[in-house]
Amino acid sequence: MTVADLRRPAILLVEDDPAVVNALTFSLELEGFEVCAYADGETLLASTPLPTRGCLVLDYNLPGIDGLDLLERLRAAEVNLPAILITTNPRRALRAQAALAGVQIIEKPLLTDALRDSVRNALGAATH
Repeated sequence: MTVADLRRPAILLVEDDPAVVNALTFSLELEGFEVCAYADGETLLASTPLPTRGCLVLDYNLPGIDGLDLLERLRAAEVNLPAILITTNPRRALRAQAALAGVQIIEKPLLTDALRDSVRNALGAATH
């Protein structure tokens, strides 16, 4: 089965820390989401076709291209899934860039339900 064949909305998680990937995958799957994890942006960009329903959860600090550059490349490829950026201690400039891109930032460590709630809100907004 490919990512495009998933019956439920897919969470496309791009995160290079295996411990964070495991924790988020477990948590999001418990909530009923299909999670497809990628260690870097280039791997996600090479995965085709991507689903038309779902949400991108992108770490900002990735090897190779960062999360915002990845989002820009996805948008240029007409991937219009809602996106959430996760990062530690975002600076004012990064917050401004994310706002311009229409991306919410959730700060690490992910100790609350903020990411889950943001994913649910993004998926709800995308279906209306």
